[in-house]
Amino acid sequence: MTAPTAIGANDAASVDAGSECTPRVVVIGGGFGGLYAARRLARGPVEVTVLDSTGVHLFQPLLYQCATGMLSEGQITAPLRALFKRHRNVATVLAKAVDVDAQARIVHALRSDGTALQVPYEHLVVAAGVQQSYFGHEEYAPHAPGMKSIDDALTVRRRVLAAFEMAESLPTAEQRRPWLTFALVGAGPTGVELAGQIRELAGHTLREQFRTIDPEEAHVLLYDGGDAPLASFGPELSRRAACTLEGLGVELHLKTKVTGVDATGLEVEHEDGSTSRVQARTVLWTAGVAAAPLAAALARSTGAEQERDGRLRVQPDLSLAGHPEIHVVGDLMSLSGLPGVAEVAMQGGWYAGGEVLHAVAGRSTGKPFRYRDLGSAAYVSRGHAIVSAGPLKLSGRLGWWGWGLIHIAFLTGYRNRAGALLTWLSTLASGTRRELVFPAHDVDTGRAAFTGSASTR
Repeated sequence: MTAPTAIGANDAASVDAGSECTPRVVVIGGGFGGLYAARRLARGPVEVTVLDSTGVHLFQPLLYQCATGMLSEGQITAPLRALFKRHRNVATVLAKAVDVDAQARIVHALRSDGTALQVPYEHLVVAAGVQQSYFGHEEYAPHAPGMKSIDDALTVRRRVLAAFEMAESLPTAEQRRPWLTFALVGAGPTGVELAGQIRELAGHTLREQFRTIDPEEAHVLLYDGGDAPLASFGPELSRRAACTLEGLGVELHLKTKVTGVDATGLEVEHEDGSTSRVQARTVLWTAGVAAAPLAAALARSTGAEQERDGRLRVQPDLSLAGHPEIHVVGDLMSLSGLPGVAEVAMQGGWYAGGEVLHAVAGRSTGKPFRYRDLGSAAYVSRGHAIVSAGPLKLSGRLGWWGWGLIHIAFLTGYRNRAGALLTWLSTLASGTRRELVFPAHDVDTGRAAFTGSASTR
């Protein structure tokens, strides 16, 4: 294997007329936490290296709209290099972090061709995020793709649209039925939003495009072990969301546990202990997340404690115990039961960046991280969304407008904001979707990129 090479953000740079080297800060991950940390750090006397395996910032809350042909990949992503092009002290490296040597203060990473890379640091911000969890049943993954990346979204788009195409080519209703049955596992925001979009796709966009089948006959089944969809929004908003989903034609199967998934359907266990088989050629997994593998490597190197789902327990200032130079933010951190939502990652990243700058300046604020809950929103169907912000509870059309304003405000880049808004208005007026092209095969997320092993010590 090629020996790993080491890089620094700018070894020649110095803080005080060359008296000593500028502190090097490595940010792992270009999601919400990493983006906001790097933005804060870009204002200070540090050299920042952002390590990310895709090189783009993904606005994950709208990933389901990319999967169902509403928005394009470009409308919900922004290249990290473009975002930081005006900040000369921020460098972006396309590489996947696989280990951290906390004693030597080196991040071990892999380039896209599998060769090893070593990135030294004085301060480290880890925002590596989470991945889909199948609760110990990884054999489900080939048959039930998740929704965590652009690759996932394109795979979901292909499977959904190809299912309608398959049904169109089959001679009998009995043969077509499994292809027109879409089963989603998990009734959180992603599951609810994706289920609503598939029903809209079938009932509006595709309604007059086929000759043999009627897309409106598609069955969308939503499974969850709890007793309500969107339970985190509270009983009243959850009830309203359930009514909207049922009115849209989504079949809710609550208090059920999925016990098996294969190429032709799934096995479910009902509340009374009975089991049944559901024939569905499209199964989508929107239940459960687990920490990225880097979390375990970081725990081994630092002695940090992990939760059952792999998240790292952090101190009130988001640092790891015994390692004030390492901050963990976003979905990868565990602190006081904070939820794994974008706003926590944004605020945590901004705070961690500030803490690093204070440390570089030789002072400490002594102030712990305080999360300000600005609320949550979820799209259910056209003209229907729910918003929960403190005492404010919105649903229906008013919630829909609130949902739209929130997402436009947080989309990265003016071009993406304008593009998404115009696309939504066009779809609302005409019922058409422009992004219905899908790959001929599932996007292969297991290709050779980032394979190999990096030297870890």
